[in-house]
Amino acid sequence: MCLAVPGKIISIDNSDPDLKMAKVKFGGIVKDICIQWLDDVSEGDYIMAHVGTALSKIDEEDAQITLKSLHAMGDIDFDTIN
Repeated sequence: MCLAVPGKIISIDNSDPDLKMAKVKFGGIVKDICIQWLDDVSEGDYIMAHVGTALSKIDEEDAQITLKSLHAMGDIDFDTIN
């Protein structure tokens, strides 16, 4: 089973037109995530990411619901997501 995790885009790097990347914040951790396959994303948007690739754009409410569900399952600690 694969798990996608919600994160917030904090910056976008358009320097390579063949590989659009973003810095995405997952709580206290910032990762480089490929956003090449998503058309309408910008700084401040939430995405679902898996293995370094953004799968979809989601709204903040859905991101928070997903984070709370992951926390309830014991998969994340709220101290690392705020």
